[in-house]
Amino acid sequence: MSYATVNPYTGETVKTFPYATDAEVAKAIDEAHAAFLDWRGSSFAERAKVMQRAADILRAQSEDYARLLTLEMGKLIGEARAEVELSAAIFEYYAKYAEKLLAPEKLPVADPAEGEAILVHDPLGVLLCIEPWNFPYYQIARIIAPQLSAGNTMLLKHAANVPQCAAVFEKLMAEAGLPAGAFRNLYVTHGQVEAIINDPRVHGVALTGSEAAGSIIAAQAGKALKKSTMELGGADAFVVLKDADLEKTVKWAVFGRHWNAGQVCVSSKRIILVKEIHDAFMEAYVRGVEGLRAGDPMDPATTLAPLSSQGAADGLKQQIAEAVSHGAKAQQVGAPVPSQGAFLQPTILTDLDENNPARYWEFFGPVSMIFRAEDEEDAIRIANDSPYGLGGSVFTRDTKRGAEVAARISTGMVYVNHPTMVKADLPFGGVRRSGYGRELLGLGIKEFVNHKLIDIVDIDAPF
Repeated sequence: MSYATVNPYTGETVKTFPYATDAEVAKAIDEAHAAFLDWRGSSFAERAKVMQRAADILRAQSEDYARLLTLEMGKLIGEARAEVELSAAIFEYYAKYAEKLLAPEKLPVADPAEGEAILVHDPLGVLLCIEPWNFPYYQIARIIAPQLSAGNTMLLKHAANVPQCAAVFEKLMAEAGLPAGAFRNLYVTHGQVEAIINDPRVHGVALTGSEAAGSIIAAQAGKALKKSTMELGGADAFVVLKDADLEKTVKWAVFGRHWNAGQVCVSSKRIILVKEIHDAFMEAYVRGVEGLRAGDPMDPATTLAPLSSQGAADGLKQQIAEAVSHGAKAQQVGAPVPSQGAFLQPTILTDLDENNPARYWEFFGPVSMIFRAEDEEDAIRIANDSPYGLGGSVFTRDTKRGAEVAARISTGMVYVNHPTMVKADLPFGGVRRSGYGRELLGLGIKEFVNHKLIDIVDIDAPF
């Protein structure tokens, strides 16, 4: 692991960054703890001013922030602008609603002798967040906006291939008026991460990333008796029932699988088609994927971005080869992708039977797994036949029926007639191998607070 900006389109190493020293890490924890002792006493109004200012800066400098996303991880420039706006919307959401979300709650009591019971939500202290490269700003905003609004302070270990995005977010929060030390980016090693988790002044860790990383960090946090949340991988089902509007559904399928070059934990990775519409859908879906244009992600005409690195592209190629070796069929679709850049030819995998291990994998790129279902019941069975449980979607003209099917899909989020959304005012999280805990809304802001009971009891009340 080394921290470096490597342009995924050109392959050029733009800039490298040294690891933090142990002394720098220790100083950052000292300063984060000192900042917490003051920040926890700030008013919600003071915190809201910082969150709103961060949103305003992002919007005012949107183009600069967006172009850095495209440089570091290859995101299409239009999608990069959308990520900047999404991040701004998250800061603005907590500027507006944090105080209400964390308002003291008067509890109903069965016996008046129990007194006046009030639940308050106090910040814990310094938190560590470990974030991935696929949404370099959104992933940070999703955790620091609620937790800073709650009165916690934050240390960031970002992905090694987006070091400039990490640094610019630290600068953003300083410009927004956050006290010194309250949010720090650190280019740390794996060993230093464990040391941070073990520090008694650090009270929790939030990770978004792979299963492998999540299992390591969750184990370290558990050993240290620290609270953790894990937002991990996904293999979202995209269920198409026989009465779906095929033209619109196919467009959503192409988008749902290929936005951010397919490098999204909630992209539509498993397309499940009831047999009545299978052939018509497949014909239209292939045409839709053929229409994607791979090229320079800075060019607004490009609709298929390179992957984040050549290593990511090579890893996907190996996954496809292994799937085929176990009996799957692989169909490459569209015009050949450019030889320059970390591109992967869009690929459709079919005939993934239950004995093929690839059926249960996450393909983090433009690889579509297509399943033919005998009927609606079979489609639900296939949707639930996954170790993951993050998002999912159901397409049908009968929205009442769609909601009934959605209720039977075991996952953290299900949408009817839309791929899994990512919004500032919708909760995010999954079950099983997709992790635990929730981010955004009141669920997210309450993950790392002390839900403290204050009970005012008559001194003469019986025990």
